[in-house]
Amino acid sequence: MAEVIGAPAAAQVKSIFVYPIKSCRGISVSQAPITSTGFRWDRQWLVVNSKGRAYTQRVEPKLALVEVALPIEAFSEGWEPNNDSYLVIRAPGMDPLKIPLSDPSVVSDGVSVWEWSGSALDEGAEAAMWFSTHLGKPSRLVRFSEVKEMRVVDPNYAQGYNVMFSDGYPYLVLSQGSLNALNSLLKEPVPVNRFRPNVLVDGCEPFAEDLWKEIRINKLTFEGVKLCSRCKVPTINQETAVAGSEPTETLLKFRSDKALRPNKKQQGKVYFGQNMVCSDALSHGKGKIVKVGDPVYVHKVVPSSAEAPA
Repeated sequence: MAEVIGAPAAAQVKSIFVYPIKSCRGISVSQAPITSTGFRWDRQWLVVNSKGRAYTQRVEPKLALVEVALPIEAFSEGWEPNNDSYLVIRAPGMDPLKIPLSDPSVVSDGVSVWEWSGSALDEGAEAAMWFSTHLGKPSRLVRFSEVKEMRVVDPNYAQGYNVMFSDGYPYLVLSQGSLNALNSLLKEPVPVNRFRPNVLVDGCEPFAEDLWKEIRINKLTFEGVKLCSRCKVPTINQETAVAGSEPTETLLKFRSDKALRPNKKQQGKVYFGQNMVCSDALSHGKGKIVKVGDPVYVHKVVPSSAEAPA
């Protein structure tokens, strides 16, 4: 592993995305505070079926049509909601749904996401009816219970970190260069919303983020812990909720483990973006915020994509 000392900024933060409800649309923000589980508000809510199992776009692509909005001040450091603070949810043909940002009091047991199961806070009958109508099947909206529950990041890749309802890691970082390189090979370019990153950086070479073992943004240290293996979601058009074969078909040609990691165990996966943790998220202190325009300094790199954890 190489240490990069005194190097100029390798990139800068172009966009920041937060996804309050897992598998629903993200919000592009100019800044986002860091918490112990990722950006504040990220994947704090989850839509579940009648058995408490998570719905995602993999099986319910109509979640792609659900827009969410938070008060702009919700992304200021130290902001706390009042009685007039809401998460506002919209979808085609549906009346807007307003969810108070104060914690609900009803606990829903038996909620599960992948391998994790536990309790969550239930957002009530109106939210349940709204999502049941939109998806055409019994659904409920639940919120992560920070007081009662903990969801641990895979300790094989990063020890001592937690998430709420994200797939596995607190941050996903992707570069504009990587997206441009992919789009140059596609008949129809795809927008960044297919890949659901938290941080989109610009100014670096395509796939430079594969190699980032340690970076700093606004004096905060982020560690690259695992190349992001991609599921079906990037094939789903986020405007129409219709799935196709691209971009995964093209990614298989040059971003599969066969292409990137020919000497490692083959899992038939494709990789795009880097999962990260923020080591400074675990300590107390102010000023933990990432802003669009922040320079990205690379401190440690691995020699090649083949040697990056995946």
